[in-house]
Amino acid sequence: MGKERLKGLNALITGASRGIGRAIALKYADEGADLFLAATKRENLENVATEISSLGRQVFTYELDVSDRKQAVQMVDQAILDLGRIDILINNAGVYKPARFVDYSPEDFDRIIQVNLYGAFHVLQLVVRNMIKEGTGSVINIASTAGKWGSMNQSAYNTSKHGLVGLTRCVALETAAAGLRVNAICPGFVETDLLNELKTHAEINGMSENEFRELAKSRVPMRRFMKSEEIADLAIFLGSDESSGMTGQSLLIDGGMVLV
Repeated sequence: MGKERLKGLNALITGASRGIGRAIALKYADEGADLFLAATKRENLENVATEISSLGRQVFTYELDVSDRKQAVQMVDQAILDLGRIDILINNAGVYKPARFVDYSPEDFDRIIQVNLYGAFHVLQLVVRNMIKEGTGSVINIASTAGKWGSMNQSAYNTSKHGLVGLTRCVALETAAAGLRVNAICPGFVETDLLNELKTHAEINGMSENEFRELAKSRVPMRRFMKSEEIADLAIFLGSDESSGMTGQSLLIDGGMVLV
């Protein structure tokens, strides 16, 4: 069991049905938070909700596409109705599709920007308006090391995550005096189903998937990929009073990739 560092707090988590979002939801429930979980597939959400209910926490689910402003408005309204207030927002919903820059279709590039950046903007703006009225709140945007530097064959993803890091800083600056904290987590390679796209990277580079995976690990001084639970632990810190003096930060958790 957790230490109940989030007891009495309500959290809204997007992209909560799998990977990092799911890990955060389960750890938050273990730390005493009640949850409103949103994602594109209700069936997957319900599976997570069942696990959370077994921990004795309140949990609500909502199916949506965060890039749709109307859906985002309805979702946030429902979250406030169900929870009463939103103390913590985890902006985690995202998509990923690698390609050479010269090969990106406008449709694929736009979709990544719409979900990863505009989707985060929609939910962030709507929730922050409510948090300002409450005079408190913590926002955690799930960005990426891709928001810190350039990468081969993922210009759309990097552009979206650079935008999210910049948005984090600007919103933090504008809301600090109102009692809000706005930070970002920037993971490196994480063992989630997004790593399935390594196959595409491998094909672009004329390598096998295993060869490319080993090449990716060689870029990490710890010689391993991160675990979703490690990202969730950092999200607990940022959501709790333990980080009460922090805002506008984009924290790397990458096994030391920044060092090489």
